[in-house]
Amino acid sequence: MKSSVAIWDIIDAKREIFFGLSDRIWDMPETNYEEFRSSSEHATLLEQEGFRVQRNLAGLPTAVMGEAGEGGPVIAILGEFDALPGLSQEAGVAEERPVAAGGNGHGCGHNLLGSGSMLAAAAVKDYLAANGLKGRVRYYGCPAEEGGSSKGFMVRAGVFDDVDIAISWHPAAFAGVNNPISLACNEMNFHFSGRASHASATPHLGRSALDAVELMNVGVNYMREHMPSTARVHYAITDAGGAAPNVVQARATVRYLVRARSLPELLGLVARVKKVAEGAALMTETTVRSEIISGDANLIGNVPLEELMFAHLERLGPPSFDRADHEIAAKFQETYSKEDIAASYGRFGLTPKKGQALCDTIFPLNAGDGTLVGSTDVGTVSWVVPTVQMRGATYAIGTPGHSWQLVAQGKLPAAHKGMEHAAKVMASTAIDLIGNPALIEAAKADHEARLDGVPFVNPIPDDVDPPLPGKRHD
Repeated sequence: MKSSVAIWDIIDAKREIFFGLSDRIWDMPETNYEEFRSSSEHATLLEQEGFRVQRNLAGLPTAVMGEAGEGGPVIAILGEFDALPGLSQEAGVAEERPVAAGGNGHGCGHNLLGSGSMLAAAAVKDYLAANGLKGRVRYYGCPAEEGGSSKGFMVRAGVFDDVDIAISWHPAAFAGVNNPISLACNEMNFHFSGRASHASATPHLGRSALDAVELMNVGVNYMREHMPSTARVHYAITDAGGAAPNVVQARATVRYLVRARSLPELLGLVARVKKVAEGAALMTETTVRSEIISGDANLIGNVPLEELMFAHLERLGPPSFDRADHEIAAKFQETYSKEDIAASYGRFGLTPKKGQALCDTIFPLNAGDGTLVGSTDVGTVSWVVPTVQMRGATYAIGTPGHSWQLVAQGKLPAAHKGMEHAAKVMASTAIDLIGNPALIEAAKADHEARLDGVPFVNPIPDDVDPPLPGKRHD
């Protein structure tokens, strides 16, 4: 208890510095692998805080790592700072009002995520030094979570090989320990090649790559009836072969995002999608080439870590939002549907409360049925390191993910308070682990039992390069 209070006091003293970092990252929203200014801001503050800093981590220009401490266990605290395209929005305004038409915006709260994680790491660093404790804390600044799967490339490069425990968080409407369910995924292109021809004079000489794409989409749609109900398949035609209808399209590309509940299930589903593509090529007498762009493994839970983090959450209590915070959040709620608000409660297994704008409780362990989930590259880390995540309450209940409303709330006092709250829980959890090796051993034993001999296959193959700027996948 004393250690928790002491490290929370360190966070109280440092929070304004990291609120400033979060706001600066919000002001410079950058997307997948283009977060050069955001990464530099993180690296600079790490240096100012006394971390040993490594840039260009795993060969990724915008990945950064800061380490502090000596000897003992290694605790990794994971952060992110990438934004989303097309979500530019003025701060604090409860109506859609872009700063720049078509511009980027922090629609998933990663400005808070990275800054809060670094705040936790900085507090752990100072606590270790003040108390003469053995142990190392690392902050990993991970780019391109939104479709770039940087952590998968970082795992492949071995940057987590000597890490004992990984800790992270994510902004949300409610605070609690993350129910460790996510979908493994692969994003991949299917390039079809045919033969161009005059569509009227010599159609019999043409072989349409666009026909192949359409047949593939039909085939996958029929496949949906015969795959697990928790799996998901999405697609987008990225190259239709041109705009001239009187030309038989000699090329076409469709991008698929395949998701499944487990890594082995994903690999099987991807193989089936590839067979459908081959069938479409056979029917149209075209050829097809596939390429994987990115991939995430599913999350592997860890009961000892989840129970430990939950104990710290209960000890701290929910975030301390004031009347002004609730009033602003209520204005944003007016822009949501009843379904948005109900879904927000349902995701965390909570009963809706009329008139509630912000979180006032800690949601129970294993809350929610795990049916409405997405993918995260934290899942790949969790296959190689015992990992725990929490959700931090930073925005109004009912806020849709990846929305202008979420962007607009990213600099509000409530967002800062939720970020500070998450940092305190992560930091005190880390200190407990460093001070009690038995907790780390229990977490490792749980991790090994959950894997039960299932080999880890990185969903990003060794021959796939990260989609860095200047390296197109088309």
